[in-house]
Amino acid sequence: MADHIPLHPVPRSTQRRAAYYTSVPAAQRHNRYQVEDDLDEMPLMMSEEGFENDESDYHTLPRARVSHRKRGLEWFICGGWKFLCASCCDWLINICRRRKELKARTVWLGCPEKCEEKYPRNAIKNQKYNFFTFIPGVLYEQFKFFLNLYFLVVSCSQFVPALKIGYLYTYWAPLGFVLAVTMMREAVDEFRRYQRDKEMNSQFYSKLTVRGKVQVKSSDIQVGDLIIVEKNQRIPSDMVFLRTSEKTGSCFIRTDQLDGETDWKLKVAVSCTQRLPALGDLFSISAYVYAQKPQLDIHSFEGTFTREDSGPTVHESLSIENTLWASTVVASGTVIGVVIYTGKETRSVMNTSNPKNKVGLLDLELNQLTKALFLALVALSVVMVTLQGFVGPWYRNLFRFLLLFSYIIPISLRVNLDMGKAAYGWMIMKDDNIPGTVVRTSTIPEELGRLVYLLTDKTGTLTQNEMIFKRLHLGTVSYGTDTMDEIQSHIINSYSQMHSQSSGNSTSSTPSRKVQSSAPKVRKTVSSRIHEAVKAIALCHNVTPVYESHAGVSGETEYAEVDQNFSDENRTYQASSPDEVALVQWTESVGLTLVNRDLTSMQLKSPGGQILTYYILQVFPFTSESKRMGIIVRDESTGEITFYMKGADVAMSTIVQYNDWLEEECGNMAREGLRTLVVAKKSLTEEQYQDFENRYNQAKLSIHDRALKVAAVVESLEREMELLCLTGVEDQLQADVRPTLEMLRNAGIKIWMLTGDKLETATCIAKSSHLVSRTQDIHIFRPVISRGEAHLELNAFRRKHDCALVISGDSLEVCLKYYEHEFVELACQCPAVVCCRCSPTQKAHIVKLLQHHTGKRTCAIGDGGNDVSMIQAADCGIGIEGKEGKQASLAADFSITQFKHIGRLLMVHGRNSYKRSAALGQFVMHRGLIISTMQAVFSSVFYFASIPLYQGFLMVGYATIYTMFPVFSLVLDQDVKPEMALLYPELYKDLTKGRSLSFKTFLIWVLISIYQGGILMYGALLLFESEFVHVVAISFTALILTELLMVALTIRTWHWLMVVAEFFSLGCYVASLAFLNEYFDVAFITTVTFLWKVSAITVVSCLPLYILKYLKRKFSPPSYSKLTS
Repeated sequence: MADHIPLHPVPRSTQRRAAYYTSVPAAQRHNRYQVEDDLDEMPLMMSEEGFENDESDYHTLPRARVSHRKRGLEWFICGGWKFLCASCCDWLINICRRRKELKARTVWLGCPEKCEEKYPRNAIKNQKYNFFTFIPGVLYEQFKFFLNLYFLVVSCSQFVPALKIGYLYTYWAPLGFVLAVTMMREAVDEFRRYQRDKEMNSQFYSKLTVRGKVQVKSSDIQVGDLIIVEKNQRIPSDMVFLRTSEKTGSCFIRTDQLDGETDWKLKVAVSCTQRLPALGDLFSISAYVYAQKPQLDIHSFEGTFTREDSGPTVHESLSIENTLWASTVVASGTVIGVVIYTGKETRSVMNTSNPKNKVGLLDLELNQLTKALFLALVALSVVMVTLQGFVGPWYRNLFRFLLLFSYIIPISLRVNLDMGKAAYGWMIMKDDNIPGTVVRTSTIPEELGRLVYLLTDKTGTLTQNEMIFKRLHLGTVSYGTDTMDEIQSHIINSYSQMHSQSSGNSTSSTPSRKVQSSAPKVRKTVSSRIHEAVKAIALCHNVTPVYESHAGVSGETEYAEVDQNFSDENRTYQASSPDEVALVQWTESVGLTLVNRDLTSMQLKSPGGQILTYYILQVFPFTSESKRMGIIVRDESTGEITFYMKGADVAMSTIVQYNDWLEEECGNMAREGLRTLVVAKKSLTEEQYQDFENRYNQAKLSIHDRALKVAAVVESLEREMELLCLTGVEDQLQADVRPTLEMLRNAGIKIWMLTGDKLETATCIAKSSHLVSRTQDIHIFRPVISRGEAHLELNAFRRKHDCALVISGDSLEVCLKYYEHEFVELACQCPAVVCCRCSPTQKAHIVKLLQHHTGKRTCAIGDGGNDVSMIQAADCGIGIEGKEGKQASLAADFSITQFKHIGRLLMVHGRNSYKRSAALGQFVMHRGLIISTMQAVFSSVFYFASIPLYQGFLMVGYATIYTMFPVFSLVLDQDVKPEMALLYPELYKDLTKGRSLSFKTFLIWVLISIYQGGILMYGALLLFESEFVHVVAISFTALILTELLMVALTIRTWHWLMVVAEFFSLGCYVASLAFLNEYFDVAFITTVTFLWKVSAITVVSCLPLYILKYLKRKFSPPSYSKLTS
């Protein structure tokens, strides 16, 4: 793209408007803004003529259309107060830690003391809290939940004598337990984070000083330091590359933790410093680097290198290829760089977002229900006081009623749910079908059952990032993996013939060639066509062979010199694209081996062991605009000059001579999921080449429109080229990616692929992985750079129906800048979306957009450091332990070893966790409601006295030992067998509707609780004879039995532990009756009268519910029961 769009476009409207107001008359001004407002109000659907493409207007337009805001009191009540509070808090926070403005800088080599500004420390910090903020921070996270805050208030009220009901421990023990468990868990997590940071910050590096090398910790590195980084060492901070031990003046670095790409990047040292005779000379020169202010964009850099002490001052421009960003790893040689950005200002840190505390949707829903329960509690207490007639100190009675009925909101809800979450985490980690899975955030397992959007990385997540050469097509004949030996025999034959010819008539070899080239064209044999094609593939690339000899002086790996024997054992190939490496490895397998390459020549080894040398005259690198790369070489033995070119079929089809097979074969290969490259050549005479070189050099020196002029000169060569072959390379998918994606799609999950890779590759993988089904159309969003273009392109996209969208990061940024709402709305209707060339920050931004616009739950899955921001931003982050390191899996909530495991994780564990927690939460609420209903009935019968029905241990025992185990055993319940859930992923769609826990299901439980509480209490009052103690005994025993029967009614699949829990609880209650003589009359309990009265009340409270459940299952069965029957 010609002018690069920054990652965060800042509207320049304010500056422009100010200038505008000073220079333009009022009438015109009004007129212009009238037009602007009209444009803003225009609908997105417009004809192309109706849109005037005036660039100057687009910058001044607001970012998105905003509906007319509510004003005044209505606004304040409808959330305005929240907005005001948040604004005040933000303002205070900004004052406390005022953000320093980022500025461009001048950095003197090896002189940190010359820096004008104070720059941040080069320390990595991933901790949430520090020593002072830990306790306040954890307490805030706990008490921002209504449920916990309510209990804190209730517990504190027990210190007031007039309000005291029962014992202190009945309120404080459960609350203390919850807080202690939470604090312990947070403390352990925080300590682990601290240890990881400390390990990174205390790595040692060599720093170059006037006195020689000194060792320095990573966290003590400053801007201006000269740092030496050895091979396989992590680069500690952002640096400009000054020198390398490599003869070529360049080195390779691995960037997988920065942008997720596993291919190595070539970096070039500043030529002025690379030419210095010795390392120490860096201090004898007076030089500085001017660097732009720190930015998010990892793919661009602008700066200059200036040396002042030489005759004329030397200026060298610096670009992205002269930089070494932090978190990348040196792959070859030793490098020396000058530090320009440290700590928070490095590209890698600026591209990672702070982890947020994730709260599950189920917890938020339960929080809403507890608020509803609180309103019911207040209403009930007010009714009681009203019926009392507001006698005496009525407000004190109101408070006592609030405390009496406080069991409506059970504190055991938090304890049970937290223990349940821990149990689900344990079950996930113990599942043999998904070995190696780790649960790192134990608070959100239910989220796995509510996902609507899955955002996945491509490289290393869906694919293995291992390229394999699969197909060579010559137009009339095609070779696959099983026929490669034929190619090998052709190559061996053609080279042995050439060898015998050249040795036979070595004197006349050159003239004979010349004659041959001017002879009329004869149809070539298959053998010669194969020979030409393989030679072209072996020469047209940017691959460098690297040799490692393990005979280094200090045991380190060193790069051997060129003149060593090019043995095959220790040769590896390096290139910026794994496709190219696959092609060169294939030519090696058929007998033509690339053995050496430098900036001016490359050498191939023929099957007979001859070394063939070719001089590199020009290289035209691959760009995303040209979609092709070219090279001009001169054969050393014959002096022939050949121009080879390879590229995407869209770019090459117009360049090669007319043919009737290319387009069709490209389509066939793409359908197989192969990445295609078209290879062509053109022979040049010495005169043609000289003419081209002169024009090319002239174009390179021009100041205006340099890129256009250079492209025009190169295009003059790219005409009527001879089509040699079409190659197909496969990027192998991870195991079972296709069935897994199909399962997720059937489950109603929309899948978006966000990748840093090229558009063609991303589209190819989307097809081969069946992310986009074969019948679907793909709409490739054209590159847009202005509001007008975005407008027209969105209109074109809107007319398409049911097609997948492919869009690049730059175009996406423009669309979001002007048409955020419309774009997200259109994209969400697509069955699949592919975003290519995405930066890490953009990935996180897309996740937040989906959360904000759809309100649905999102899940992000990735395996590289570049996916961390996205994983942390999503409601549920899943990391894969892959070739790109463990950074993603450490930052994620769940860590898996293979992409296919996500199917079982969601369909089985997600389903179970959500269904179980919903049942558990509602049952615990029912347990509190039923006892509060009994208390209400009891108080209303006894003249609205605020006296507790059950005291002391009965209340504690009821919530713990008597009912805890059966209720908690609901975490073992399952409605569908795992095999069924995986076989019918459509069942997952029901979960996303959230029907297992809603106000409807909650009201049903409330009605059940009121009915049962009323029956138990009135039954006990009707059947008791003389003693009040008998009421307590009958009602409490019936209550315990009812609860145990209700658990049995709720369970869908029995587990032996559930049966044990039921009988154990009943046994505990019967055994404890002997010790509860202060509450019960032991003589009465042992009579037959007691037993029949309890049995009668229990049957009346439970039997109707069993009948209703049976009828519901018969006449309106749930969807899953049809499968299990």
